[in-house]
Amino acid sequence: MDIHIDPDSPTPPYDQVRRRIAELAADGTLPAGTKIPPVRALATDLGLAANTVARAYRELEAAGLVETRGRAGTVITARATGTSVQAQLAAAAYADRTRALGIPPETALALVKAALQD
Repeated sequence: MDIHIDPDSPTPPYDQVRRRIAELAADGTLPAGTKIPPVRALATDLGLAANTVARAYRELEAAGLVETRGRAGTVITARATGTSVQAQLAAAAYADRTRALGIPPETALALVKAALQD
């Protein structure tokens, strides 16, 4: 994930993390449903304390920009990306149906791309 912490910035590190994740979601770099790194992994990558990253994630979740799904991790929400709830539900229904049919994810994505080009 493209996050850089400026130690000389007057903005606290947790807020730099929070803002950057929000920016990446808003510009589409992190689309709805994208799993973001676990707190400890991102903290290690950025050279920060786990509590610093955890605070950023809590604030993102309070704002409705990410959703924590327990062991499934933390994901970007449709609200963060401006994706409509209907579009997100349609995508989830498609994913459920392709799984039920035993279609591999790569094939399902290729089918959607081909259908959208028609």
